[in-house]
Amino acid sequence: MQAQEILRMLRLPELGDLSQFFRSLSATTLGSGGARRSVIGDSQQLFTHYYDDARTMYEVFRRGLRISGNGPCLGFRNPKQPYQWLSYQEVADRAEFLGSGLLQHNCKPCTDQFIGVFAQNRPEWIIAELACYTYSMVVVPLYDTLGPGAVRYIINTADISTVIVDKPQKAVVLLEHVERKETPGLKLIILMEPFEEALKDRGQECGVVIKSMQDVEDCGQQNHCDPVPPKPSDLSIVCFTSGTTGNPKGAMLTHGNVVADFSGFLKVTEKVIFPRQDDVLISFLPLAHMFERVIQSVVYCHGGRVGFFQGDIRLLSDDMKALCPTIFPVVPRLLNRMYDKIFSQADTPLKRWLLEFAAKRKQAEVRSGIIRNDSIWDELFFNKVQASLGGCVRMIVTGAAPASPTVLGFLRAALGCQVYEGYGQTECTAGCTFTTPGDWTSGHVGAPLPCNHIKLVDVEELNYWTSKGEGEICVRGPNVFKGYLKDPERTKEALDDDGWLHTGDIGKWLPTGTLKIIDRKKHIFKLAQGEYVAPEMIENIYIRSEPVAQVYVHGDSLKAFLVGIVVPDPEVMPSWAQKRGIEGTYAELCTNKELKKAILEDMLRLGKESGLHSFEQVKAIHIHSDMFSVQNGLLTPTLKAKRPELREYFKKQIEELYSTSM
Repeated sequence: MQAQEILRMLRLPELGDLSQFFRSLSATTLGSGGARRSVIGDSQQLFTHYYDDARTMYEVFRRGLRISGNGPCLGFRNPKQPYQWLSYQEVADRAEFLGSGLLQHNCKPCTDQFIGVFAQNRPEWIIAELACYTYSMVVVPLYDTLGPGAVRYIINTADISTVIVDKPQKAVVLLEHVERKETPGLKLIILMEPFEEALKDRGQECGVVIKSMQDVEDCGQQNHCDPVPPKPSDLSIVCFTSGTTGNPKGAMLTHGNVVADFSGFLKVTEKVIFPRQDDVLISFLPLAHMFERVIQSVVYCHGGRVGFFQGDIRLLSDDMKALCPTIFPVVPRLLNRMYDKIFSQADTPLKRWLLEFAAKRKQAEVRSGIIRNDSIWDELFFNKVQASLGGCVRMIVTGAAPASPTVLGFLRAALGCQVYEGYGQTECTAGCTFTTPGDWTSGHVGAPLPCNHIKLVDVEELNYWTSKGEGEICVRGPNVFKGYLKDPERTKEALDDDGWLHTGDIGKWLPTGTLKIIDRKKHIFKLAQGEYVAPEMIENIYIRSEPVAQVYVHGDSLKAFLVGIVVPDPEVMPSWAQKRGIEGTYAELCTNKELKKAILEDMLRLGKESGLHSFEQVKAIHIHSDMFSVQNGLLTPTLKAKRPELREYFKKQIEELYSTSM
């Protein structure tokens, strides 16, 4: 039977493109203003909610509690142990106890009460969030990686008097600010994990009460208060975006904003891959970001489960095998690593040819609307990578950064599940466009969600015109934020008088009604000869080079050409070098001039194949052995490049590249 299927597949049959129907219905234009909306949905009105009984984040969880029959809700695990689960009722009870305990510690049940959460993904994060929602308080996430200056800025800007943290080390960081009189308003620190008495004494010396989360819950259980549920128009979360320059901006999002955004997602996918009570989500992307928050809300609303990783990204594959998730939210960087790892194992020309052939056969199936993981190609080539994700994934959602069309197309075939791509930003809650089910083409970010309109506006200085279907992307709808906390100037820059959010991204409408991101308004610069360059677009091409893990493209208005900083992939680069007769350890290879030349040639080849102009190609590169990361300050918490910091960090190397390449 397998041999017959192989023979049938080797005939390369022409597969019908069943997705054309979906692609032709992606978006429609509204009136003369050029705004477009999704054609999915029965009403001309923008989508504000999917369920009448789930219009706030509090009601979303209560709905999950009801329909789950008090099923498992939040999962966690210790090393080499199975997952342990808290039930929906346990989570709801603990949230009420914690919320009641907060009220006993001078917190008020209203939207003027901001509660900081400074923790990595774990069940207590969700319990703390739900405690706030239960009593109409507002969550303000503090990021592990924003740096001490930003944490201080957020506490002061949001007038935060209470912070819930996971580890004693973070409590120490907060106490140091108080001791230096930098955060005089901070009065209470609640710790999820055990701590020593000395920490409590240190807090007492500077006027800060330090308590365990369990103590506050016990206090709340003994002094229980009835819930004070929020309204859809009430503020739910202030999400400070790290940005790439200046102080963080506190995006104010209401309950209605979040519900509208995930309801739009539900409406788009309702007939294809609707969430179920038996769905399981793996949580490892930062909970402080709205992409992860929105996807999790979808799961809670339908009584599903969320399992948290152990906290170490290197153990993620082990966690996935133990959890067997059905929903997998990712960022493109992780997809790139999966893609590179698959191809690095095809270490002979024959293996690579067979892998590419199998991928093409499955990609042909995907284009015809067939998505499966039980073909002969899965059995021969792809079942191992599917098993590494737990073997049960039915939906992958990627966002937060551009995804390579090559990588996305390949993984849609190799993983045998539906892979959706979205586009958006914190200011529109998370997403404003999303892949239309059935349209499995790559190179775009889908059509508008039913919860918002999208229009393009002219960017005269960069020669983008709406008459050509190009311009800055603007979003309006119930998922668009209310502004930045205590920052009217930057609010006015982002929101115009008609309520349109100006994203700063440059988009292009495709004939199918989908949107393609083609540039970034802020990061475009001009070279000495007057040519405009979009470095992120170039980086997205170069990152497809097999040995390249990260790349930063730099240009200067006083220079006539580009240079680049390249971080090789430590897993892929040694074998890639060996095929070219270059031996050595990873550290030795990073200083090898012959290898640097080979990597540059491969990058330039990709650039040429992708249609880059000569002035858009780098002339020289520096090989750097350490990854850009949030820890060393070169990436934002959503893994975007912090360009000013990269420019300063590699200032010496950039100067050398220019001086030796003139």
